[in-house]
Amino acid sequence: MAKANMKIRLAASAEQVWKVVTDNKHYGWRSDLSRIEEMGDGKTFVEYTKSGFPTTFTITKKIPFRQYEFDMENENIKGHWTGLFRESGNGTEMDFTEDVEMKKPFLKFAAGMYLKKQQKKYAEDLKKELGV
Repeated sequence: MAKANMKIRLAASAEQVWKVVTDNKHYGWRSDLSRIEEMGDGKTFVEYTKSGFPTTFTITKKIPFRQYEFDMENENIKGHWTGLFRESGNGTEMDFTEDVEMKKPFLKFAAGMYLKKQQKKYAEDLKKELGV
């Protein structure tokens, strides 16, 4: 299992950050995605990369402005994502962790690097969207 954690400080309220992170209808800020398809149950959605590769997400915890968690799975991985939001001073600290199990043994050696790269891109896109 690979695990990656990132903490970022954003000059925006927890409510503003939450709205961007949890709004699957407005995903254009994500440079790695072509689309998000909601399944209609309010808990499941599928993200498609620019090359059309799907990953299914199932929301497991959603405490507004504080905590967002989901399970994720595709043909290569199975894992869990946790996002914690903490407002402090004039901004918000976002602490997110991914725990991922690689389904294909040959992918295991690069899992940690891949997760860190994905988290860095996500943080860059989020900062750009929030204008911070």
